Amino acid sequence: MKNKVIEKLKSLSDSKIAKQSQRFFKTGKGEYGEGDKFLGIRVPVIRKVVKEFKDISLEDIVDVLQSEYHEIRLFAVLAMVAKYAKTQSEKDAIYSAYIANRKYVNNWDLVDVTTPHIVGAFLYDKNREILYKFAKSADLWERRIAIIATFYFIRQNDFKDTLEISKILLHDKEDLIHKAVGWMLREVGKRSLETEETFLIKYYKLMPRTMLRYAIEKFEESKRQKYLKGNI
Repeated sequence: MKNKVIEKLKSLSDSKIAKQSQRFFKTGKGEYGEGDKFLGIRVPVIRKVVKEFKDISLEDIVDVLQSEYHEIRLFAVLAMVAKYAKTQSEKDAIYSAYIANRKYVNNWDLVDVTTPHIVGAFLYDKNREILYKFAKSADLWERRIAIIATFYFIRQNDFKDTLEISKILLHDKEDLIHKAVGWMLREVGKRSLETEETFLIKYYKLMPRTMLRYAIEKFEESKRQKYLKGNI
């Protein structure tokens, strides 16, 4: 089935969209997506292909995930999410396959649409130490996995790991991590503003500006300005 999937996706390619994607996902030399290749397929189209090949095996998904093309890897991780959601017997195997092949989950969109639904969901009632290991990794995408996985916990009103991992990532040099941490803190605030503000009051002056802006995006303007001006 994997060959049929690849043939199907390649048949949907669009060179104009591919060029746009290469710019959008920063594939130039020294950029975070350096060297990534694109076929030029929109995400809704890829999701339709996932539904079309809903019976693909985990083994074939892993093979597809190792593609050089971004959209084919996106198909693979979305297929993993779909399979994880509908099965009980394969959850351990899907999580293990995702972690073992995480080097192919190598852009922010691949991380964001999958990590909460697989890594976060699997670890919810288990030891979460691997997230702290990833948070301290030299690899940008492992660090993003660490914080974005906690989105699943946040949705269960469990904020502890989000806050602890945010502290680890407070001085990260990458803008993509600043955005991810700020986003997760904002999600905490949607459910418990007191929890978010307790964290912010202690750490907001240490935060990169982008992280802070993302975290306070939904605050009323007067409060936003107090944080931005350091007057809390």
